[in-house]
Amino acid sequence: MEFINELQWRDLIFDQTPGVNDFFNNEKVTGYVGFDPTSKSLHVGNLLPIMNLVRLQKHGHTPIALVGGGTGLIGDPSGKSEERKILSDQEIEENLFSIKNQLQKFLDFDSKLLNKAIIMNNADWLKKESLIDFLRDVGKHFTVNYMMKKESVKSRVTRDTGISFTEFSYMTLQAYDFLYLYENHNCKLQMGGSDQMGNILAGVDLINKKNPGPKSYLAHGIVFPLITSSSGEKFGKTAGEAPTLDPEKTSAYKLYQFFINTPDEDVINYLKYFSNLNSKEINILNEEMINEPKRRDAQRTLAENLVEAIHGKNGLLEAKKITEYFFNEKYDNLTEQNILDLAESFPSFNIEKNIFDTNLKLGKFLVDNQVFSSMSEMRRMLDQGALYINGNRITDSNTLLTKNLFLIGKFMIIRVGSKRYYLSTIK
Repeated sequence: MEFINELQWRDLIFDQTPGVNDFFNNEKVTGYVGFDPTSKSLHVGNLLPIMNLVRLQKHGHTPIALVGGGTGLIGDPSGKSEERKILSDQEIEENLFSIKNQLQKFLDFDSKLLNKAIIMNNADWLKKESLIDFLRDVGKHFTVNYMMKKESVKSRVTRDTGISFTEFSYMTLQAYDFLYLYENHNCKLQMGGSDQMGNILAGVDLINKKNPGPKSYLAHGIVFPLITSSSGEKFGKTAGEAPTLDPEKTSAYKLYQFFINTPDEDVINYLKYFSNLNSKEINILNEEMINEPKRRDAQRTLAENLVEAIHGKNGLLEAKKITEYFFNEKYDNLTEQNILDLAESFPSFNIEKNIFDTNLKLGKFLVDNQVFSSMSEMRRMLDQGALYINGNRITDSNTLLTKNLFLIGKFMIIRVGSKRYYLSTIK
């Protein structure tokens, strides 16, 4: 019950099958979560199911991370308004390799552990299944009426685009995954987001039908709430594209900024969801936030925990260094990679190196590159002392664009007012 109790105080149980509490009281559980392999990287939205697998393992149970190499070729219609792009086998394999590397930063796959984490690919069994055998052994247990009642299907059927037979069949494939893991790995629990409850129940029903006996739940499901910010936006989408868990795609600095900018209204919930801090530690941070909100200790703790988990200690140190130097405008202390990481957070544009041969004035250059909408706006900002180049205030409208205005002979960090930043790079 320790696992269930932890999910409850963290407010992470949206729904569950009947009898889950007794189920956890009576045995060590093997449970799984499915991950979509249609991208090379997981993103911050995947942190919740990952962390709940971590908690499952922490409490002595066995976690399975099931990467959908087979179902990924079909596409889950849940939460989607249109058909997914179907990837090739090679693309799926490349994505699988990347995702496995990311999951290994969170879960313990040590072969010496009795409850070591397991990564599996459902293509290993789905591709061996013949169509005739699947329709006879699995398909006959699903009525169209049953499938049409599931929200993932119902919401798509009512649209003009409809739903293809390919995606309509997804539910039966996911249910078969649960059956396969139940029969071959004694896996009796599936977890996922709240939009997965229909698919999970389909698996539970299939397991019961294929294993006749007393009418009780042989397998169980737990679904987590949809994580939204206080403004109602889906978690991870507030700043456009969600940051990834791939260090090659999302720098430590960008990830650090994503979490350190969490609003006060959300940060305590996010600490519950995405960190391993216990309730006492989180309550202390909550009290500190109420009494001294400007210190942002809760946000800093959240950012440091997750950046270190994904990028390691060196990545966290770099992220904090860039943050400190950027805040204090100590740009001369930044490396080229630091500046490139920094620039992920604001617009950038490239220029040709021969631009210095034209005696171009800085103001005209900034207008030409849409830093200012007009020459009059540029002059007004200069008069107000609101233009800074590499941390130095510019007040002379006749300043020429020279290479001396570029850090490392290559980068110009432009600030307008207190919040507008741009990066110009010499190609």
